[in-house]
Amino acid sequence: MPTPSTVTDRMSSPAVQLDTEFKRGLGLYASTMVVVGSMIGSGIFLVSAEMGRQTGSPGLLLTAWGVTGVLTLAAALSYGELAAMMPRAGGQYVYLREAFSPLWGFLYGWTLFMVIQTGTIAAVAVGFARYTGVLFPWFAEDHYLIPPIHLSARYAISLSTVQFLGILLVVLLTWTNTRGLDWGKVIQNVFTTTKTGALIALIGAGLLIGWNPQAVSANLGDLWTPRGAVPLAPGLDATTTYGMFIALCIAQVGSLFSADAWNNITFTAGEVKEPRRNIPLALALGTFIVISLYLLANLAYLVTLPFDAIQQAPSDRVATASLEAIFPGLGATIMAIGIMISTFGCNNGLILAGARAYYAMGRDGVFFKKAGTLNEHKVPSWGLLLQGIWAAVLILPRTFNTTTKSYGNLYGDLLTYVISAALIFYILTIAGLVLLRKTMPNVERPYRAFGYPIVPALYILGATTVLVVLFTYQTATTWPGLIIILAGVPAYLFWTRRQS
Repeated sequence: MPTPSTVTDRMSSPAVQLDTEFKRGLGLYASTMVVVGSMIGSGIFLVSAEMGRQTGSPGLLLTAWGVTGVLTLAAALSYGELAAMMPRAGGQYVYLREAFSPLWGFLYGWTLFMVIQTGTIAAVAVGFARYTGVLFPWFAEDHYLIPPIHLSARYAISLSTVQFLGILLVVLLTWTNTRGLDWGKVIQNVFTTTKTGALIALIGAGLLIGWNPQAVSANLGDLWTPRGAVPLAPGLDATTTYGMFIALCIAQVGSLFSADAWNNITFTAGEVKEPRRNIPLALALGTFIVISLYLLANLAYLVTLPFDAIQQAPSDRVATASLEAIFPGLGATIMAIGIMISTFGCNNGLILAGARAYYAMGRDGVFFKKAGTLNEHKVPSWGLLLQGIWAAVLILPRTFNTTTKSYGNLYGDLLTYVISAALIFYILTIAGLVLLRKTMPNVERPYRAFGYPIVPALYILGATTVLVVLFTYQTATTWPGLIIILAGVPAYLFWTRRQS
């Protein structure tokens, strides 16, 4: 148990005070749009194909998305207490720092900067450029301004027109966000509202216009019969009870990634009006809206397409295949426009929010000092600049498959590696909620976690189960995530020694 003096010291921590240096321009609607806009990118239009192959049945596919919904909502409802208790710029970085130690806060911020935020920004920017190529064929993966220059047998650097447009998008949105919060807020509100409406239109088209009696009978009339399930490990697929459980966990990689970034609003706490009220509300409303839309979108796929058409959708573009079935010859174009709007708004939210975490790190002396400063527009322009440069750099390296002689993107591998790492930090943060109830019992909590301690425990148990399965059956794509985290330890020692 902490001593009275320890409790007093912790109560006087700056983490529980309000930031005064920012302009508070995000109300409840704008804050909710940050949550919704950061979550909805391109994943919901793609990942159900791979999840369908892993789960092997419509029922298990819907269950996988349901599990993601429960976990995400449980986490968001738990984070609300931390956000109301410590409404400071930096969000999750601050929570881990206060609950455990500055090292754990730094390791999260390090992983966020190196891969989680910047890698996602790179991926979303390239996704925008790829779908732009549907409308303007000049933008193509194999149309090179600088052909691949091989650094080794497996890695190269190139600049295709798709990469070029992706970098331009990062530069544009980084610049607009340096001009002040109002610029970023307007872009976020407009594009998030538009893309949410587009997703609702996709769902409505599937459920009302694309209703396919044969697909409905085969998919919803026979939810659980395995079909087309791919091996999850030697001798293991979703045709057995144990295999279904493993498939359900492994499929979370796609759905959790598509539903990620809901926590980004906590990074911007210094700019939210009435943060102790609006951040918990935005977390709850935003995640509920997105999860509901995701479940309905998958239902729309299932009533429009046979299950094997979902599993074998060209380039995994399930939403495009669904729209093509409804509007032959127009589906690809409609979907391209929808995804361009979606990814543009998503990247604006990611860029806006991420720099606030680096601001908190710079202010604490564990990142570049300039990152902890604000420009004349009251935004962390140096944090935005550093984030934009690194995200642009991540777009350039390519992976090379020596068997198929095809190129991939390095950021794609890195994001796959850190999905498990992100889960570790989510689990730690919610465990920190429980710990802070003991170490800081007298700090004001305007919002207390819904269903405490059952809901936080539900998330910790569920996410830990998924994590154990991933580390057991997806070792090649999970253990490297730990290496990325651990690489932050010497970086932390460097920054702390430099500060002292």
